[in-house]
Amino acid sequence: MGFGLIVIGDEILSGRREDKHMRRAIALLAERGLALQWAEYVGDERERITATLRRTLAGPDVVFCTGGIGATPDDHTRQCAAAALGVPLELHPEARELIAQRIAETAGGDPVKGDLSLPENQHRFKMGEFPRGARIIPNSYNRIPGFSIGHHHFMPGFPVMAWPMMEWVLDNEYSHLFHQVQHVERAFLVFEAPESTLTPLMEQVEMAFAGVRVFSLPSVGDAQRGELYARRHIDLGVKGAPALVEPAYAMLRDGVRAMGFEVVENAGAGVSAG
Repeated sequence: MGFGLIVIGDEILSGRREDKHMRRAIALLAERGLALQWAEYVGDERERITATLRRTLAGPDVVFCTGGIGATPDDHTRQCAAAALGVPLELHPEARELIAQRIAETAGGDPVKGDLSLPENQHRFKMGEFPRGARIIPNSYNRIPGFSIGHHHFMPGFPVMAWPMMEWVLDNEYSHLFHQVQHVERAFLVFEAPESTLTPLMEQVEMAFAGVRVFSLPSVGDAQRGELYARRHIDLGVKGAPALVEPAYAMLRDGVRAMGFEVVENAGAGVSAG
């Protein structure tokens, strides 16, 4: 079981809005010793959303899906999730109660505005129409809930709502997975070295330490990060279980030095643990 993220909305793909969900999802997972394995962006196109959800629902991953669960013409996620599952949309009774509470709150005691039979209030109840069998995700911001089906969790595109909901899902449904696997990352900078020259050594390290992964992040130079980074360099390192990372790191570093390339430690990707 891995963790994935689907961000839905034309506004992300057109550049009108910048996605902030992936960075936050990475942080929330890392705080719990977990990691994001993949992410996808999908526009407001029903066929494409449905196809994406049909594919991911067939897999084992935990998936957070943000955006498109409102009740405006460009919101399609609820309908697409139902289509992908082959089930109808139904007004969830708990969602109806929560939405009714929200209507009363926004009416501010005005009996006319709080009349649930008003067309605009009836329309609000559509936000509680979820695929049959859905579970509620509480929304601490305005009560309008999200929903879960299996290991897929659907929430609004607004960060102020989505992020607490994402956190609630993790803490209430997946706490048994927290901090089960220790993960450490160590890296250094190597200057003026072609990746092709380093690749055989990287492969040797992975073969020598099963479960350790070597990563290589080349840069043509980035003066904005400081004088050290202005030259062509590679962030080169390893990640995996703590007991294996230290000897794998030493093998990689010493191998690069033996090739005659300049190495600077404690300046690359650094050390992190989950």
